[in-house]
Amino acid sequence: MMKDSRRHRPGLVLGFHPLYRLRLVHLLFTISLALLALVIEAAFGYPAQLYRIIGHPVTWIGKLIDRLDRSLNKSDESFAVRRAKGVLALIILLAVSGTAATLLQAMTPGGWLGLLPLACLVSSLIAQRSLDQHVVAVAKGLELGLTEGRIAVAMIVGRNPAYLDSSGVARAAIESLAENFSDGIVAPLFWTAAGGLPGGVMYKAANTADSMIGHKNERFAAFGWAAARFDDLINLPASRLAALWLILASLVTPGASAQRAAATVLRDARHHRSPNAGWPEAAMAGALDLKLAGPRIYGEERVEDVYMGDGRREATLDDIKKAIRLYRAACVIQAGVLALILAALVAI
Repeated sequence: MMKDSRRHRPGLVLGFHPLYRLRLVHLLFTISLALLALVIEAAFGYPAQLYRIIGHPVTWIGKLIDRLDRSLNKSDESFAVRRAKGVLALIILLAVSGTAATLLQAMTPGGWLGLLPLACLVSSLIAQRSLDQHVVAVAKGLELGLTEGRIAVAMIVGRNPAYLDSSGVARAAIESLAENFSDGIVAPLFWTAAGGLPGGVMYKAANTADSMIGHKNERFAAFGWAAARFDDLINLPASRLAALWLILASLVTPGASAQRAAATVLRDARHHRSPNAGWPEAAMAGALDLKLAGPRIYGEERVEDVYMGDGRREATLDDIKKAIRLYRAACVIQAGVLALILAALVAI
């Protein structure tokens, strides 16, 4: 007679396998960490007084990137050598930031007691409240006049505001809202939920490197190549999720169209010059019946790009306000999905 081996090897039953249970506990902790950090950031943001006293994690990361750039990026070396040094700089950056975050996580009280202090740290990696405030400031600026709108939008976009009329200011604010929703909120949350504080910190380090050295100019085309390509890779899941949250938010936002948002994403997102920015921008454009992206001017240089959406090109102040409502709904939906996943894991 054959014996039931499970009687003697209970550890091999899926629900009781030690590795399975360890992974489940890890996910419970990291998703709880991401959700609590999201709530803390939404409520408090990053206090200005704290910034004046100790700065911000992004400024600390930026100092390391600047030092790596100054010490490794030599203009008299060949393109291949500078690109190889850029790869080395990225590895050093990820190793330093990841190690520091791992040590911080290990130093917090064990188990769930360490959740709150870690969540406060993770909240500094999320720009949910800050992004909202900056885009609201553009709307308030436009209400006062074009000059004030240009000043406000220059705080969140790299394009030359002198070339923007009121419609251009509105489009720039809406595009920035969509793109930064992905890489400033969804992405750090995703990587925190996957890897705890180290996951969130390493993402933020790589994303900051892309913003500082991932440019296609003479100084950074070679040295910043690795940072730009790596940032494209790690933002792939978040950009798709950001588009999904915006599409779902369109279902509950008056005047927005989820059907048009989804159709625009499927048709236009892959044609954007960025492998990631097109997804949330297309979702936003379709939801609001706008025509976003297209040619833009950075400094004095015109950058060609395809359009996202086939709606109105003349965005208005009301469109900014509607975009903010859509964004807020998407943030709530994201938090709700995290809570549902957490509840499902607890029930297992």
